[in-house]
Amino acid sequence: MKLVKEIYSYPNLERVETKSGRFYLDSNGVEVPSVTNVLSSTSDQSGIDEWKRRVGHDEAERIMLESTSIGTNVHNALENYLLGKEWEIYNDDSYISNTSIKILDTFIKNLIKDIDQVWGLEAGLVLDGLYAGTADCIGIFHDKESLIDFKTAKKLKPKEWIEDYFLQCSAYANAHNVMYGTNINQIVILMVDRNQEFKKFIVNGREFDHYTNKWKQRLIKFHNTNKI
Repeated sequence: MKLVKEIYSYPNLERVETKSGRFYLDSNGVEVPSVTNVLSSTSDQSGIDEWKRRVGHDEAERIMLESTSIGTNVHNALENYLLGKEWEIYNDDSYISNTSIKILDTFIKNLIKDIDQVWGLEAGLVLDGLYAGTADCIGIFHDKESLIDFKTAKKLKPKEWIEDYFLQCSAYANAHNVMYGTNINQIVILMVDRNQEFKKFIVNGREFDHYTNKWKQRLIKFHNTNKI
């Protein structure tokens, strides 16, 4: 079954790393912040800072690297799977590879029956002068245009803990609507933890508008603070 349908041509974004975080060049060659940079720069980091102090710098680095490695493995394999390419994760019998494989298996078992069509994977999106970023997956989910995000986690998180995930996805959805004249107003976050528990979060309608407004407030705050 072919899921990918190349309806839109997505730009290849040029990344720029600065002291103020990650930026991309827009179509005019102007540096604009990444969506994740906007969110991390305008969020309360005190909880993360306290956790780092509690566990120690080296242990915090190890945990973050482990989580990043698992997330990267799973995302790359999912992209290849949806593209119909070789997708199996190489198993070197390490904790990271074994965990990645288990999480991937859970994703595949749960997502294939819900995603009807894929328009783009790791799709570059940019609004000139404002922001840019890459969306995990854009397409049709349960017969509705959707911005789909794949999240790995040590443990499943409750909805109230992942507001920034919804803000991130609303930023991408709105950029896609401006760039391509679509009407994406549904966010789908698919999450699998290390116990192979699966959870699906779906936001649309007024709730989507709520997160869009909150994203705009965070973007304004970032630009005002950084005087871009």
